[in-house]
Amino acid sequence: MDKCVTCGRELHPERAKKYNYCMSPECQEKNAKGLTMVAVGVNKAAEQYMILDENTKDEIASGKYHDQRRGSFGTTTASPASSTAAKAPAPTVAPQPHPAAARAMPRQRTAAAPAAPKPIRHPWSRRQQRLALLYNEQGLRPDEIAEKLGISRYLVTQIILNSRTRGKL
Repeated sequence: MDKCVTCGRELHPERAKKYNYCMSPECQEKNAKGLTMVAVGVNKAAEQYMILDENTKDEIASGKYHDQRRGSFGTTTASPASSTAAKAPAPTVAPQPHPAAARAMPRQRTAAAPAAPKPIRHPWSRRQQRLALLYNEQGLRPDEIAEKLGISRYLVTQIILNSRTRGKL
């Protein structure tokens, strides 16, 4: 019969299969170890919680729980194929007027330095934008985000789309 490693009492056979200490509060306090849990995003309806052990670490590293809605697990980084395309800007060509129209137009004087572009004003605050993007990363739908932030679903969708076009998502 197995005995408790702390107090020496006999262990119940079923308990001895998994543990080497008894159920007394002193032995529990001394020997019980906490488990590290990890939330794995499986789908947008719910997350799955798992005990973080070596097997789970290997599965996460292998991409088993890859978030299919995003480029990578748990982040908003772009995938390698899209990041190279985003880094190399396409050459821009200024539109040229038709030669006949150019003769009819009077010459314009150009300023020494072009005026700085005006900042774009959005109907949402930076705080709303930051929270909406965080909730979106967590997998919440626009209507759920809108309810949390107290704004319209349309505005949440605009925040997300604006961030995507600016390369923030």
